[in-house]
Amino acid sequence: MNQLKTLLLLGTLTVLFVMFGRMVGGQQGMLIALLLAGIMNFVAYFFSDRIVLAMQGARELSEWEAPELHDIVARLAQRAGIPKPRVYLIPTETPNAFATGRSPNHAAVAVTEGILRMLNRDELEGVLAHELAHIKHRDTLIMVVAATLAGAIAVLADFARFFLWFGAWGSDDRERGSNPLALVGLLIGIIVLPLAALLIQLAISRTREFLADEGGAYISGKPLALASALAKLERGVALAPMETNPATAHLFIVNPFGDSGGSGNWFVNLFRTHPPTEERIARLQALAQQMVTTP
Repeated sequence: MNQLKTLLLLGTLTVLFVMFGRMVGGQQGMLIALLLAGIMNFVAYFFSDRIVLAMQGARELSEWEAPELHDIVARLAQRAGIPKPRVYLIPTETPNAFATGRSPNHAAVAVTEGILRMLNRDELEGVLAHELAHIKHRDTLIMVVAATLAGAIAVLADFARFFLWFGAWGSDDRERGSNPLALVGLLIGIIVLPLAALLIQLAISRTREFLADEGGAYISGKPLALASALAKLERGVALAPMETNPATAHLFIVNPFGDSGGSGNWFVNLFRTHPPTEERIARLQALAQQMVTTP
């Protein structure tokens, strides 16, 4: 169900992008928008991992520096049926982790100094299995595509604002009033479509987190350890939020700014990069019970 939801959301995001491109510049505008998205996707596909690792100040860990960590990653990768990813360390006491890379053959996992100090081995295995599930599901690629499409829609909105300022609003009164419906439609597009694209991108992110929790639980065989880790990480991040670019927040296993707790406000939940931690823990506990009872 979550996989189908992701496909539907990505499809909706693509349709919004194409519609907005046509609204801004007709057929030519749509082609330019598609070209822009293609360029942005190309850059993101081949360079996003290096960019995000550099943004976090991460450095690659050799096996002799962290033999136990490499052993955990290698064993879990074998269970997941994927190549062992590169391992990076982020120099911050905020406990967190993320995965990046365009494919299982070009992937990396990054952990902070704080998470290595906070979690026990079972909990660390649960977290790393979650990140390997992201790699196995190609979530890093899915999120790059979603973020790129949402970013391209935002760029189109900027173009449309420029058009309104120097085009429609710079023309004479007769020209401005010649097509009021088109002008209203463009105004709605500028305001509504970028917001809709952002909400869809965030919904995709939350969906992939649920899938990675489930996948990580099966890879490690320790859903309760992952649940325990999530509870600890939420408390740790609340005490020491990470100083990082908000654009990278969706990558981490918990929101690095410490707002992944539960909320009864559906409107607030729409703008979350991650599902409420309480809900993730509840799902993992239910999955643990299911794994015990299933022969």
